[in-house]
Amino acid sequence: MAMLTFQKETPAVVATKTVPITSAPSDPAPFGSRALASGELAHLLFDQQDRDRVHESWRKLISGKEFSYRPGLPAVARTALSYHRLRLVNDAVDNAEALASDPRRLASLHEWTGFVDSGLCTLASIHYNLFLGSVLDHDGYRRNLSEFTSMQQTGTFLCTELEHGNDAAALQTTATLDPVTGGFLLHTPTPGARKFMPNTSMTGGPKSALVAARLVIGEQEHGVFLFLVPLSDETGPRPGVTVVPLPERMGSPVDHCLTSFDQVRLPPEALLEAEHGQLAPDGTLSSNVGNRRKRFLRSISRVTTGKLCMSAAAVGASRTALAIAVRYAHSRHISGPKAGEQVPLVAHRSHHARLLHSLATAYAMTFLHRSAVSAWSEHTSADKADAERLVAVAKGWTTWQARTIMIECRERCGAQGLFHVNRLADLQANVEGTITAEGDNLVIWVKAAAEMIFSHQADRHGLSDRPAAERQLTDLDFLRGLLAEVEALWQTRARIAVRQGPFGDPIARWNETSGPALEMVSAHARLKATDAFLAAAEQATDSTARFLLESLCRLFLLQQLREHTGDLLAEGHLAIEHIRELPRAVETVVAELAPHMLTLVDAFDLPDEVLASIPIASGAGVDQYLDRMPDVAEPVHA
Repeated sequence: MAMLTFQKETPAVVATKTVPITSAPSDPAPFGSRALASGELAHLLFDQQDRDRVHESWRKLISGKEFSYRPGLPAVARTALSYHRLRLVNDAVDNAEALASDPRRLASLHEWTGFVDSGLCTLASIHYNLFLGSVLDHDGYRRNLSEFTSMQQTGTFLCTELEHGNDAAALQTTATLDPVTGGFLLHTPTPGARKFMPNTSMTGGPKSALVAARLVIGEQEHGVFLFLVPLSDETGPRPGVTVVPLPERMGSPVDHCLTSFDQVRLPPEALLEAEHGQLAPDGTLSSNVGNRRKRFLRSISRVTTGKLCMSAAAVGASRTALAIAVRYAHSRHISGPKAGEQVPLVAHRSHHARLLHSLATAYAMTFLHRSAVSAWSEHTSADKADAERLVAVAKGWTTWQARTIMIECRERCGAQGLFHVNRLADLQANVEGTITAEGDNLVIWVKAAAEMIFSHQADRHGLSDRPAAERQLTDLDFLRGLLAEVEALWQTRARIAVRQGPFGDPIARWNETSGPALEMVSAHARLKATDAFLAAAEQATDSTARFLLESLCRLFLLQQLREHTGDLLAEGHLAIEHIRELPRAVETVVAELAPHMLTLVDAFDLPDEVLASIPIASGAGVDQYLDRMPDVAEPVHA
């Protein structure tokens, strides 16, 4: 498709001027007041008193020159750069084992690095969480992990197989006990059992892996366990290990490969042991978990923290995309209603309303993510299942919302949003990985839905005995209560469906139930986000910050309730007048928030160095970026 270029008329022909107009949103507060409000918002967004410990080191790290944008690198060089940066992360960490054991800091690492280098984000998730974290969660106390904490060896994780993705519990790779040596023979029995997509190439240097395999003792198979396997050294893959690179995928390149094993000998200590399985010298396996599926889930339990990491990456990327789009909306000017007059894009409701809806969602995502991280970090054995489910539900909702926000931000920046240097196109592609990684969203929501139908009760506080007609759409408690009723309604429908489904046909019965059950999960996610949002607003001490948070939360709730007004009206929770008032209520809160959009994105606390490297986020365009772009990309040494 040809692109038309329009040349500006000279001042001799048309004299243009940029003038403020009354309908153009611009932050009306003095800079000091705006800074005070954005500072309070940032305090609430980023873990309050724990902000420096959890976030500041990563924020400072990505501000450095080594993390600056590198244009023109081919895929292999970009992957090598991600490994180089992984080592920089490791150099900045006082204790790699402590990082792997701290869900807050580990998630925050992904929140701050994901929008700078999503390849690095992927590698960090694998090395620190899936690999190092899994070793520590099993029997890491009795192992020397120095070669991994110093990154002489990069750790990777091999679970999914070519023919076993979401049904990984059915994987076919075997580790057979050798009764003579007490070690194991690791083997890939079929082409479909090759490990799919691990980062196992020689890029980044030597690697070791945790390999999920079926433990076979004699003629008996005992379920899936993890085995520590050296994959390569400085010369290449070790004997019996075959690595085949996969085609380049969308998003930041990572060295994804197919990996297989041909009777690879492992020492006895290769087996990772814990309460779910311990092997005696005589070859007897003892376990306090009799169910093989539960043993498997115990072996890969680190995927829960991995879900937090994916949510964090999506949240950080969403805020970055919005910061770019909002700044561009203020700096990009177009023709105004009068001849020779120019107004910023943000002056138009058709433009700023869409970004404000996304901003409301991004704030809700951030507060929900914080709630999920806290729940998982502080869970006990009594509430572990609830915390784990919240993490899964939040991951699904957050990463799906991130995709929607990316698309909106990219479109609002027009053709400028298509250039890689302006980051939006890359952010949009990279978020797809978070949707699939650590459990495909739909699959983990189906699991949550099945658990919640009868074992969960919707929290319906917020609706009083007052008639619906007496409540106002400005009342946050009322709106919150309405969303709770939406969750309860879909839960009731799911319960009816499962009870009335075809007898003797589990799949047919679930097919009848899954639709309303998934709607229940969706409403539950949004309700948990609302509760986290409201809790944050209540803690605001600055009046402007509180006003902005309450207004954003109101906008978020009104948007969530739009699609359910028919059900709420039918059940008597809404009055006819509410339905008529809803569009105006949305317009009113949008108009109130529009002048404060820069304050809202200032609170995202993106480093000045990052924003300055993005042309449209710093008041420039691709044409001005060309003036300072190097002719040849610098080499990368991993």
